[in-house]
Amino acid sequence: MSLFEGAGVALITPFTKDNQINYKKLEELIEFQIANKIDAIIAAGTTAESATLTAQERMEVIKFCIEVVKKRTIVIAGTGTNNTATAVEFSKKSYEYGADIVMAVTPYYNKGNESGLIDYYTQIANNVKCPVIIYSVPSRTGVKLSLNVIKTLSEVSNIQGIKEASGDIGYVADIANIVPKLDIYSGNDDMVTPMMALGAKGVISVTGNIIPKENHDMVMNFLNGNVNESIKAQIKYIDLTRAMFIETNPVPIKEAMNIMGFDVGECRSPLGPLTEKNRELVKQVINKYNLKK
Repeated sequence: MSLFEGAGVALITPFTKDNQINYKKLEELIEFQIANKIDAIIAAGTTAESATLTAQERMEVIKFCIEVVKKRTIVIAGTGTNNTATAVEFSKKSYEYGADIVMAVTPYYNKGNESGLIDYYTQIANNVKCPVIIYSVPSRTGVKLSLNVIKTLSEVSNIQGIKEASGDIGYVADIANIVPKLDIYSGNDDMVTPMMALGAKGVISVTGNIIPKENHDMVMNFLNGNVNESIKAQIKYIDLTRAMFIETNPVPIKEAMNIMGFDVGECRSPLGPLTEKNRELVKQVINKYNLKK
C-alpha cells in the first residue's frame, strides 16, 4: 500500500501587501487544488517559503491546511529544518494537528554527516505515529544522501517514502534497487515519467500550483498503463516547467499565479521579484498554454 499515488502540490504561501500570511487566499488555493483532483497537499514545504516563516506561522499554516482540507485529500506537513530538536517539535505538533504524513528536508547549511543524518530522521520518526517522507534536494541543502543512509533509514518502520529531487536518474535507479519498499516521489517536475518508469508513485510538484489536474492525469495515465499519454503530457508542459525554475523557486510560480489572477502576493525577502526579462518570459509561457485561474 503506497502512501499515496498521484500528484501532490508543494503549495505556495500567499502573502498580503504588508507581507502577512493571507489565510483567506490560502483557503481559496486549497479549494482550487481539491476541485482539480490533487492527490496530496504539502503545507509549509520549500515552495511555501518555510525558511522565512516564523515557527508560529509555520505551525499555523500546517494547522490551517489540515482544518480546511477536512480529510478530502492527504495533507503532508513540511517539518524539516537544520535543527533536529526543532524538526522533531514541528513534526510532533503537525501529527497532533492531524497531518497524514510529515516530510522532512535534509538539514541545510550545517551539512550533517551520515550518523547525524540518520539520527535526525530517526528522531523525527520516533516522535510521530504517522509515515515520514525523506526529502532529498542537494541543490538547496548541499547534501546528497548516501545510499547507505537511505537504506538504514528505510529500516525505521514509519520512514516510508522519499521525495527525490537530485535530478540524477541513475541515483533514483539505485534507490529503487536498494530499497524497493520505499515509496519514491519525483521532486523534479521535468522528470516525472522517467522516475515513474523506475517505479516512482508520482510527483510532489511546483507546477501543480497552476496545473494540478494535468499533473494528476499525467501520473494516473502512467499508473493505468496509458504510458504514451503520460509522456505526451510530460513533453507538452516542458516549457512551462522550465519557466517555473528560471529563477529560484518559488519566485517564478508566484509570479505566474499573479499573472493568472490568483493574487498571491510577492515572496518574502531574501527572495526578490523576477527580473523584467524573466517576468515577460513567464507571461509568454502562461499565454502559450492559455492558463487561467
